[in-house]
Amino acid sequence: MWQQLYDPLNQPIWSALAAAIPMVFFLLALTVLRLKALTAAAITLGLSLVMALWLFHMPLSKAVMAALYGVANGLWPIGYIVLMAVWLYRVAVKSGKFEIIRGSIATVSEDQRIQVLLIAFCFGAFLEGVAGFGVPIAICAALLVELGFKPIRAAMLCLVANAAAGAYGAIGIPIIVGAQQGGVTTSALAPMLMAILQLSTLFIPALLVMILDGWRGLRQTWPVVVLIGVLFSGSQALVLWLLGPELVDVVPPLLSMGALALFMRVWRPERVYREPDAPAVSAKRWPLKAVLLAWSPFYILTVIIMVWSLPAIRAVLATGGALAATVLQLPIPGLHLQVQELPPIAMAPHALPALWKIELVGAAGTAILLSVIVTTLTSKTLSLRQSAGQLMVAVRDLWRPLATICLVMAVAYVANFSGTSSTLGLALAETGRAFPLISPVIGWLGVFITGSVVNNNVLFAHLQAVTAGQIGTSQALLVAANTIGGVMAKVVSPQSIAIAAGAVGLVGQESAIMRATLRFSLALLVYACLWTFGLSLLV
Repeated sequence: MWQQLYDPLNQPIWSALAAAIPMVFFLLALTVLRLKALTAAAITLGLSLVMALWLFHMPLSKAVMAALYGVANGLWPIGYIVLMAVWLYRVAVKSGKFEIIRGSIATVSEDQRIQVLLIAFCFGAFLEGVAGFGVPIAICAALLVELGFKPIRAAMLCLVANAAAGAYGAIGIPIIVGAQQGGVTTSALAPMLMAILQLSTLFIPALLVMILDGWRGLRQTWPVVVLIGVLFSGSQALVLWLLGPELVDVVPPLLSMGALALFMRVWRPERVYREPDAPAVSAKRWPLKAVLLAWSPFYILTVIIMVWSLPAIRAVLATGGALAATVLQLPIPGLHLQVQELPPIAMAPHALPALWKIELVGAAGTAILLSVIVTTLTSKTLSLRQSAGQLMVAVRDLWRPLATICLVMAVAYVANFSGTSSTLGLALAETGRAFPLISPVIGWLGVFITGSVVNNNVLFAHLQAVTAGQIGTSQALLVAANTIGGVMAKVVSPQSIAIAAGAVGLVGQESAIMRATLRFSLALLVYACLWTFGLSLLV
């Protein structure tokens, strides 16, 4: 058993600065040095291992196994899900469905500011709610490119739009995990999320339009921007308050897509905005049956994933269920229950589990795979050989982004098991009454390191709650701030950037996407910090 060490230099600030070196390098590598993400991630992993071994005295065998554990989780479930999502998209394009999809989107509006609200904001939020794990970024960014958006702009728009939905993730899991780790109820988190996150979500549609067409675009589209912002954010708040977090990214996006389609039947902007070199809008109108068939890959995906999420199905897959044998839990040798986490990061000393969980049937990737199979079998213009060929193309195009994700996950798991990420959080917690001002920064760091709001809450929600008790402020507020800060980091997390680059064909140009999105992530983070601090003075 090895116990984590959180202050190896006997000075929290200096220990934290040393622990931050790998992460700071990775950020600079993508923004200033403009290295390829794969190269930057490989160097960062080396720095992380050196820091874990030299400064935090982690045994070599455990550091190596932590890195391999991260690689394994990068392959499954994340890599599996992303590969299947891109394969589904390619099958839809190869089968000829996308010409009809593009035409059906144009019937809503040929104005591409409206199309961004429909695809990146509403449809992306819906995919976040039913699948998560980068699926909305992979599919929606590729859809925008097909509609005529430049790849970097398409990736940036989808990443920024995800700030409105990423907190609730697939079936509300990030919020549920945050509540469990922070020792608060989801009902206690709800008003805090509504006060901070739903206010920023209200303005995300306006931000997307301004990215495209500036203030002029906002003046010309303000009726639909106000409609979607108020309806989406308001219905999210209502569902969260009345029903809990599970359907917050399912019901509001559906309502918003329907309202947008209906509103555009009675209103048009005074000027139609089209991206430079965007393909001309076809005047052809497709029959309803053809449109429904064209969109079938995505609602087949939706139905299957929602079925996968039903309690009855989860019970079948749980221990003792009929399909329990399809869930493999492989202990990582030399790491499982061999690293001890200590207070105040944990409530009491406990050994960290290191089980690689492989859900052969219950994984979201398997649901997407079934969607691909159903789509292939129901497409008259697509053979099984052609569908398999699209998988090979996806593997060829995505191996670098997937390798990058695996290396980033390795960095995250080395940071988590060595305690370096906890050192950062503890140092920030030393700020006393000013802590609420930087509470979202801890969440931002957690997601930048791990790529996941869920993992961020596992890592830091308890620390936020403990610190709240020490300084006499609301535990629910700071646990919510941890989640909200994490959402702002999803805009630039290396994992999200790698997925976006792979989806739009910009592998090797991840630094360009990072530079395009970083200012929006930081601006949203500043808002979250100031608003959290203001609320801490009132609650």
